[in-house]
Amino acid sequence: MEGLKHLIIGTAGHVDHGKTALVRALTGIDTDRLKEEKERGISIELGFAALTLPGGRRAGIVDVPGHERFIKNMLAGAGGFDLVMLVIAADEGVMPQTREHLDIIQLLQVSKGVVAITKADLVDKEWLDLVKEEVLDFLQGTVLEDAPLVTVSAVTGQGLPELLSVLASLAEDARPRAASGPPRLPVDRVFTITGFGTVVTGTLQSGTLGLGDTVEVLPRGTVSRVRSLQVHGKKAEKAAAGQRVAVNLTGLEVEAVERGSVVVGPQSLKAALRLDARVLLLKSAGRPLKNRARVRFYLGTKESLGRVVLLDREELEPGQTAFVQMELEEPVVSARRDRFVIRSYSPMSTIGGGSVIDPAARKHRRFRKEVLGALATLEKGSPAELVQQVLLSNPALHQEEDVAAAAGLPATETGKAVQFLVEGGSVKRVAGEGKTYLAAAEVYGRWASDIAGLLQGYHREYSLRDGYPKEELRSRKFASFNSKLFQFLLQSLEQDGLIKNMPQTVALPDFNPGPGAGQEKALNTVRRLVREAGFQPPAWGELCRLAGLNEGAGQEILQYLLRTGEMVKIEGDIFYHQESLTEARRLVADYLSDKGEILVGELRDLLKTSRKYALPLMEYFDRERITRRVGDKRLPGRALGQRPAN
Repeated sequence: MEGLKHLIIGTAGHVDHGKTALVRALTGIDTDRLKEEKERGISIELGFAALTLPGGRRAGIVDVPGHERFIKNMLAGAGGFDLVMLVIAADEGVMPQTREHLDIIQLLQVSKGVVAITKADLVDKEWLDLVKEEVLDFLQGTVLEDAPLVTVSAVTGQGLPELLSVLASLAEDARPRAASGPPRLPVDRVFTITGFGTVVTGTLQSGTLGLGDTVEVLPRGTVSRVRSLQVHGKKAEKAAAGQRVAVNLTGLEVEAVERGSVVVGPQSLKAALRLDARVLLLKSAGRPLKNRARVRFYLGTKESLGRVVLLDREELEPGQTAFVQMELEEPVVSARRDRFVIRSYSPMSTIGGGSVIDPAARKHRRFRKEVLGALATLEKGSPAELVQQVLLSNPALHQEEDVAAAAGLPATETGKAVQFLVEGGSVKRVAGEGKTYLAAAEVYGRWASDIAGLLQGYHREYSLRDGYPKEELRSRKFASFNSKLFQFLLQSLEQDGLIKNMPQTVALPDFNPGPGAGQEKALNTVRRLVREAGFQPPAWGELCRLAGLNEGAGQEILQYLLRTGEMVKIEGDIFYHQESLTEARRLVADYLSDKGEILVGELRDLLKTSRKYALPLMEYFDRERITRRVGDKRLPGRALGQRPAN
């Protein structure tokens, strides 16, 4: 029952039908806080109040403006409603904004509510009965068709106890918001307090927020920390889903957050410019919605312009639904199953709305059966089907919490679905640095096949190389992966016996570098020439000319010989065959054993070479600790088992 303790009651209705007066009569709070609101006698911005219901349950009230010019402000509040009070004045009855507000309530699927017929003190009983009859007809076929009607007067107090009793009863049946999982707070108001900094307010849609919690403010991605909290105007250490919350955020400039921003747990949600959805065009829309029509899009507290891409038709007729892709002009933060509203660009009126299917969708080609089928699965599938579809539609390595957010599933359901799919072979787990990542087995298999094909071609073309450079492979085929994730994938493929994973390169498991048919002859020629040259090898370019190799082919052979240790680089363009180098080392060791020291000139004479080769070779021996330089002399080094003199 803990999750049922917190809920938000919202008002709706035409301008000047008494919404704010009713809230004031119920709570004692005037939600019109702006000077202009008090001067004009109408609500312009969202207003907030706290209400204690019979039985002791605390509720937040969001009072919305009723004027058609401020519908966008009404929409910023309506996304957080658990219950709605549809307010209709007895002296006017159903009016244009009554209809539009009910359309919005319908589109957002706020299915619990009460109809308050206000200003009952201004009309007689006969007129009141006519208004009630009109209201009942008006509600037919809507989410509020079975809602109780209560006649009230904010002036005389008539009907207020009954209204409170009805609200308490409805609150008992209200579906609790998700208390588990990461927090999500759509921001509907931002201001600063001297000495404290930036404060944001909103209705906490899921999870909890506590003092000191680290949060992320989307869409900018700014990381901040909860410095202090208020719930219904009182200091608190923790806020739970369903409560009205004011959050003081540290280190956050007021310019970095605005209405429509969302405060979330770090990396729990993403902002996107494109989302998949099912849209309903209202019967009252008046005309079809054309493909790529520009609309005003409202989700949570966010308003953005965008275009509706119809995926299976050119026009959507009033009263019909369709799969669409919303292409937005500003990033929006959403989750699967979030409800939204769309209004025509000009003139502005509410024409439809719907439900998010994929909150961060890739661009789709229209009229594709596989796209429509995938959306149908995401919309209505079982938890396992939803997880599978998320992984198939987003070929990447995902952490389980990201899959849960994309699928719109609780963490426990996601975990069970993942385990079921792993055991059935449909999902592959990839481990790395203590974390587990997920990929559809079909996608993982495709990655393995793609890599194997690239490696086969690479081995044919560069048979002397030990493998494909990892970073080159990543940038060519897996550019969306960062280096760390790509390394995790390669480790997993190696564990499955599909590749050989080396520090800098990747190869097929049975591949061993070696000369192809056309390279064997040239390689043997190079070997012979280097051996014959002994201690005076020609420069590599000259060797390639003598062997009939161009520069590219020569470099391939050189790198192969260096990698296998058959040749050793001494300095610059001087390369010794390992046999010659071993013989030179033996001669130097014998000389030092006999004489105790050696000069460069003596090495030259010993090897019957020139200073051009003797000096670089001596410096190479110094680096290898075969010799140790003392002035112009070389003494035995550690590699020869000699201790340096003290």
